[in-house]
Amino acid sequence: MAGEAGTVEAEREHPAGPPGPASFSDVGRCLVMGVVNVTPDSFSDGGTWFETSAAVEHGLTLAAEGADIVDVGGESTRPGADRVDEEEELRRVCPVVSELAAAGLVVSVDTMRAAVAARALEAGARMVNDVSGGLADPGMTSLVAAANVPYVVMHWRGYSRDMQDYAIYTDVVREVGDELRQRVDAAVAAGVDPSMIVIDPGIGFAKLHRHNWALLARLGEIARPGGGRAFPVLVGTSRKSFLGSLLTDAAGEPRPVGARDDATVALSTLAAAAGAWCVRVHAVAPNVDAVRVAARWAEARTR
Repeated sequence: MAGEAGTVEAEREHPAGPPGPASFSDVGRCLVMGVVNVTPDSFSDGGTWFETSAAVEHGLTLAAEGADIVDVGGESTRPGADRVDEEEELRRVCPVVSELAAAGLVVSVDTMRAAVAARALEAGARMVNDVSGGLADPGMTSLVAAANVPYVVMHWRGYSRDMQDYAIYTDVVREVGDELRQRVDAAVAAGVDPSMIVIDPGIGFAKLHRHNWALLARLGEIARPGGGRAFPVLVGTSRKSFLGSLLTDAAGEPRPVGARDDATVALSTLAAAAGAWCVRVHAVAPNVDAVRVAARWAEARTR
């Protein structure tokens, strides 16, 4: 898997140039992507960073805490969420992207719409994170190909309002891998450079809790979707409900969203040790510590 931890010193600075997956390979550890939700209804922090000034301040804070990439999104993808229209998504996202990029941050735009991705790239974003893997908007892959920017292709089976209805698998690892392979092939057929593709198994998207654990336990197989070439893998487990259900209290109540960061750190450590290219998280500082520990551990094992 790309971005194996421990191959070089963990403290090496990012190389100059566009933040493609290959250009980050010399960091020597799993990357950390900080989340900026410019939404009123995200499951983890809905409304907290909805205003542009608050979102920009939060993005700068995440970068100061060590985020390698700041991921800006204007549409909630929590289970059951309704879509926002394109105009509103643009209104939420573009000013934040523009200010963070002007401040020198590496910004990713989290969107399923090609028009939003295009405007965000014009505003300074340097990566497109598409949770639909190109299925929601047929124009996305050609846009990414023309822009020649890194493209995160996530496993997806439908919009948030009813995606859990499609959480039906016989062999979740094989089926997710096969479906990711189809999306990667479609992106390449549209002209996307394979070296710019990052894959994401879509933890929590059309997945039951047991499906999430199976995918996380077999990240090495996910990195080679359909048994083909290996791709960098982005893992997003931060504060998700399968962690809350694992960490129930004495009365059987799930752990609240805001109290799942320690569990997220544990998973970031494990994902980094398994070779993940990047973890997408809400609480950046402890997860940066986690991936640095994983990198040093891997280096010691290699020696």
